[in-house]
Amino acid sequence: MTSPRLVKGGIVQVDPTAGSTLRVIPLQYNPDTLSRSLQVQSSGADGSDKSQALRLKGAAVETIKVEAEIDATDRLEFPDHNPAATANGIHPQLAALELLVQPTSASLQSNDALSRSGVLEVLPLQAPLTLFVWGRNRVVPVRVTDLSITEEAFDVNLNPIRAKVSLGLRVLSVDDLGFDHRGGTLFMGYLRSREAMAGKAGAPGLSAVGLEAI
Repeated sequence: MTSPRLVKGGIVQVDPTAGSTLRVIPLQYNPDTLSRSLQVQSSGADGSDKSQALRLKGAAVETIKVEAEIDATDRLEFPDHNPAATANGIHPQLAALELLVQPTSASLQSNDALSRSGVLEVLPLQAPLTLFVWGRNRVVPVRVTDLSITEEAFDVNLNPIRAKVSLGLRVLSVDDLGFDHRGGTLFMGYLRSREAMAGKAGAPGLSAVGLEAI
């Protein structure tokens, strides 16, 4: 009997215009917990206008916290079959995560060249569209808000071989990206999938909460 294939969560970066995949960063081990927080965007939050009490002015602001582990220990037991891990430990995996929050060196040099040539307004550097993927039902555009790495073990060349990573993510909605943006389209698909999932919870009657009528 074969075991079912384990689907890994991770990060995918795509070109927001062409939609081509630029980088895929799967998590080595899926974390046991995933923390999510949704902040309601209410029109009547301050209570000053009673007519706005039940109105929502936009999608809730969702934040996600992921705690992941990266470990090369098992691969280092078989160095002949894992030359990359033997040479660099988990440096490549950590570097890929760090590039989520760094502009490329080429884009930095390009903006510096524009500034030196006398361009009055140099636009902020645009990053690729980052997606958090947690199964088929959760593919959401995000902004990485914080990244923390704790390196816990090293090889003889001081390459890290074990680390804990903490990722803070903010889901980007159509309020952030617009309906015409590729990320906005993905957010709407995510929202529709949540609506469909909620429908599968069933429709219990008032008796389920101890009431006969309202």
